[in-house]
Parts: sequence; C-alpha cells; structure tokens
Amino acid sequence: MYPQKMQLLQFIMKVFLLSNESLFFSLFTFYFYLMKIAIINGPNLNLLGTREPEIYGDKTFDDFLSELKTKFPAVEFSYFQSNVEGELISELQRVGFSYAGIIFNPGGYTHTSVAIGDTIAAIKTRVIEVHLSNIHAREDFRKISHVSAKCKGTISGLGLKAYELALQYFL
Repeated sequence: MYPQKMQLLQFIMKVFLLSNESLFFSLFTFYFYLMKIAIINGPNLNLLGTREPEIYGDKTFDDFLSELKTKFPAVEFSYFQSNVEGELISELQRVGFSYAGIIFNPGGYTHTSVAIGDTIAAIKTRVIEVHLSNIHAREDFRKISHVSAKCKGTISGLGLKAYELALQYFL
C-alpha cells in the first residue's frame, strides 16, 4: 500500500469518526483512485502479438492493458511506449516525481543505455523493471543491465504476468 495515502485515510477516519460504511467505502475508493502507476515500454514492445510470438506471446499490449485496467479499476494507469531512448528518458522524468510507481520494460536499452540507468537513479518514484523473456537465459549480451541496479526490483521471464506482479508490489 502507498503509506502517505494510508496515513491520510486513517487521519480522515479519525477526524470524522466514521461509522457510516458507505462513507468509509467512498473514502477507501478515493484512496485507491489516487494511486497513479506509469507503465513505460521501450523499443519493439509496440510489436507485441506479432513479433516472435514463441518468445513474447501472441497478445498485443493494448489488449493486455485493457485486461489490467479491468482487473484493477482503482488504479489510474498512464501508458507510454517509444522506440527512442531520449523519449523514454523524458517520460521517466515526467512521471518520476509524482507517480506512486513505474513499471518499466526498457527492452534492448537494458543492455546499452547508461543514460536510462542514470535517469532512474535521479528520479524519486520507485521503478520495477520487467522483461517478458528470461534475459539471463538468452544471449550473453542480454545478461548485462545498466538499469537493474537502479530499480527497486526486476521481474523477468514470466511474460505479461510480470507487469501484474510489478503492479501488486506497488499496491
């Protein structure tokens, strides 16, 4: 749970001495709707569903995101995908000081971008790095990461389920 919002909810409950369940439910819902999670995907993830389905699966990310929004209606999702390193850095900076969490799949930039790693170190929002495939079971160059050490954690090799697991960390 997001500690600052939980403290706010507890304070509101104490001030108003809530005994009305519907009012409590409204405040509880308000608490969760304040949770903003950014999902940022790097290069080639716009091709999910068609690119190497034997590795990445056959579901598009748009379809998966719709399912995620249905499963977690109390979370406000922001979604961004780019094949351009600088655009990913700009988006990390944009959400990196105001969101509750960032779920980030840097794609191939994991192995090459010192700048993305530096950006994650510079922002305040916690980042969970996700990868659809097990990058440690693939080519040797994929075992190098300039991102992982700067993130709160990494989930790799579980397909799209990695995004849901990262989200559960923030809840």
